[in-house]
Amino acid sequence: MGSHHSTITLLAALLVLCSHPPLRTSALSSPCAFPAIFNFGDSNSDTGGLSAAFGAVPPPNGETFFGAPVGRYCDGRLIIDFIGQLEISARQDRCVWSFGKNHGGLSGGVLRGHDLGLPLLNAYLDSVGTNFSHGANFATAGSTIRRQNTTLFQTGGVFKDLLPPLEYFSRALYTLDVGQNDLTAGYVSNMTTEEVKATIPDILSKFTDVIKAVYGLGGRFFWIHNTGPFGCLPYVLDRYPLRAPEVDHVGCGAPFNEVARLFNLKLKETVMQLRKRFPRAVFTYVDVYTVKYTLISQARTHGFEHPLVACCGHGGKYNFNVHWGCGATAVVNHTKVLISKSCEDPSKRICWDGYHYTEAANRWVYDQIVKGAFSDPPIPVTMACRKQSN
Repeated sequence: MGSHHSTITLLAALLVLCSHPPLRTSALSSPCAFPAIFNFGDSNSDTGGLSAAFGAVPPPNGETFFGAPVGRYCDGRLIIDFIGQLEISARQDRCVWSFGKNHGGLSGGVLRGHDLGLPLLNAYLDSVGTNFSHGANFATAGSTIRRQNTTLFQTGGVFKDLLPPLEYFSRALYTLDVGQNDLTAGYVSNMTTEEVKATIPDILSKFTDVIKAVYGLGGRFFWIHNTGPFGCLPYVLDRYPLRAPEVDHVGCGAPFNEVARLFNLKLKETVMQLRKRFPRAVFTYVDVYTVKYTLISQARTHGFEHPLVACCGHGGKYNFNVHWGCGATAVVNHTKVLISKSCEDPSKRICWDGYHYTEAANRWVYDQIVKGAFSDPPIPVTMACRKQSN
């Protein structure tokens, strides 16, 4: 979460780098041969943006897969990492760009049937020594769709020779996973639930503006995640105590999840409108909310435990303290002591640090959505360039 960054502001960087007329979308073989991913998002897909700009993410972040912190607010990989999983034998001229969040770097992996065979995303803000011909991630933790009064703006530049081929921009897959921070920002500003609901039309109006801008640059293929059940996250449950009738049978905050569901309903309606407005584009709406809530509410069935408790944290009912985040240390008797440490086995936990999911949970969610079972239309990510007939 952290400070709020405007996704529209981050789009300005793309406008500078890609100010070329859009190319005509060429016919693609089946499955779609996406040469690039452009991801708009927040900390759920940040691969190092906030870390590069404001200081490295501390250990034990990254411990499960990378063995060390790599800018992700997670013990390992994110959903966007799995979507663009690197195939060792994949062509090395492919490019991945992301507008979301966390440190990048290439890492070996085996391409599965529904993966796109692309490198892990690199953070645009972590530009020193980075070759952006294999991608850049403009995402930062705390990103919002609407500009917030607390926004911090950053920018940067790259050399022309390190940019992807021009034709990639019209052939790329544009993934979007953003909106949660817009909703929680209302609660941070002491809005009531009804007041937060009233902000949804304006949030989605700004979302439409972003889609329009990307389309104007040549973007044609959009894979859009709805927002998750943030009423089940420890940072929300800890900060906003609820009355008994406001807690559902799982232990989640019903009013917050009600807002998320309303946002998702309106987002789906917005996607339907976008299909009419841009008939040459292909829009896939992905119901991540249902997948995540199913995982949380049926945690033991799927091999997880303590679904509402942070794996890496400090104290309290939810193992969460806003002042002692994951990896926080303190000096005790002139010795630095780790206050917020990881749980024994992150692979059995859903929530990593009170805000974000573990790699195990991210993989589980990815496995449910990648084949299209929760998509409208119900197509796998590898076919997200295909317009479905009615």
